[in-house]
Amino acid sequence: MARPLRICVPGGVYHVIARGNERAAIYRDDADRFRFLRALAHVVDRFGWLCHAYCLMGNHYHLVVETTRPNLPTGIQQLNGPYAQRFNERHGRCGHLFQARYRSILVEKDSHLLALCRYVVLNPVRAGLCPRPDAYYWSSYQATAGQAPAPRFLVTDWILGNFATSRRTAEARYRAFVAEGEPEAPGGRVRGERLGGASLLTERFGYEPPLAEIPRVQLEPLPPTLEVIFAGELQAPVSTAYRRHGYTLRSIAEHLGCHYSTVSRRLRREEEADA
Repeated sequence: MARPLRICVPGGVYHVIARGNERAAIYRDDADRFRFLRALAHVVDRFGWLCHAYCLMGNHYHLVVETTRPNLPTGIQQLNGPYAQRFNERHGRCGHLFQARYRSILVEKDSHLLALCRYVVLNPVRAGLCPRPDAYYWSSYQATAGQAPAPRFLVTDWILGNFATSRRTAEARYRAFVAEGEPEAPGGRVRGERLGGASLLTERFGYEPPLAEIPRVQLEPLPPTLEVIFAGELQAPVSTAYRRHGYTLRSIAEHLGCHYSTVSRRLRREEEADA
């Protein structure tokens, strides 16, 4: 059977699920979890994502992210790859940490996102790790509920804006909403990689999905080469290569024939000029 399509669109909202290889643990202690959240903060900032919710479980994680550009696969690669490398170094292991393929479910924002974010933060309760979502530190629940400071990569305005204009009232209503949570994901068991109405792709993104029997392909734009990026007339080619297309500072430096610290300084100047 062909794998579900990986839909990659600008402005897409995704439920991302990545599991440990052979369902093994991807976090062994709190130091691992803090390291992962730091990596997530870096990726969210670098690729211009909005993170609406997250939950770190023992052998997998859930993210709900909104991408301003069609760069989800590149961003997840930059999240999972370096984290896995440091995990292996720290714990003296080798081999794949994550399963080869993560799930990325394109979500219809207006009709499903609230319920999805509730489902994500209720995962520890369903798994028997805690009696209530506020008793679990490694999710976005406490920050969204107003019980802890929000990490810098998490946005709560959209979720809370659905409940009230007053933040305190919105947080209270959010807590009540989560307490009424359902045992399944919104829409039940998701088939394929889309959660929403049949017209989600055509009306929201102007895209007609291929027929289901067509073998899976990666529906994501191939990034231009560094030669093309730097041969053009872009005002900020380093920033474009680094943030939009996922090139590392080291690969950009090798292309330009200089040290990556030089590229880092140029990136900073480009972003300051654009601020």
